[in-house]
Amino acid sequence: MSIRIGDEAPDFTADTTEGQIRFHDWIGDKWAILFSHPKDFTPVCTTELGYMARLKPEFDKRGTKIIGLSIDPVSDHQRWVQDIEQTQGHAVNYPLIGDADLTVAKLYDMIHPNASGGGPRTAVDNATVRSVFIVGPDKKVKAMLVYPMSAGRNFDEVLRLLDALQLNARHTVATPVNWRPGDDVIIPTSVSDEDAKKKYPQGFRTLKPYLRVVAEPK
Repeated sequence: MSIRIGDEAPDFTADTTEGQIRFHDWIGDKWAILFSHPKDFTPVCTTELGYMARLKPEFDKRGTKIIGLSIDPVSDHQRWVQDIEQTQGHAVNYPLIGDADLTVAKLYDMIHPNASGGGPRTAVDNATVRSVFIVGPDKKVKAMLVYPMSAGRNFDEVLRLLDALQLNARHTVATPVNWRPGDDVIIPTSVSDEDAKKKYPQGFRTLKPYLRVVAEPK
């Protein structure tokens, strides 16, 4: 199946390094980030998993749960996390899904639907499983990022994107290029000038009829 922004995130039951979960129940009323890996004991992914462990307190502040996935059984994950802590200086502090049969990878359109699980699959066989999904409390997919095997993902950008998505959910605003928390935001064109004046009595700047900026709502 093909996944698009706005779709309901497919639900699934899976074993993880923290026990079996049902994905939607695990999310509960939080936001969630699912990020996937093509194979255990791979170099780029080792650095990423360690960095996400370092960032976890920031996601916690934002009411967001994080969960990883790799195309290997949980028993392999248990050995891999030791390497991650040793080399990256941060112990994995979130669950890692075991997906040796490719069930979740296929549900989320991360790998060819005819790929077969089991057997001696290599990271190259699973190269497309390099995705990030941000899921809202409504269980809808809010954003997706896909990277190749050779380029490490920028999880600082994932955090920035999450801030933008959560701001939009709270205040129905858009964010301009390279926006950071505290910067001005954009009033969507779906909001009339009359309604904008009511919503922002402190005023806003009109650069063009379709481009109006205002201080970030608090």
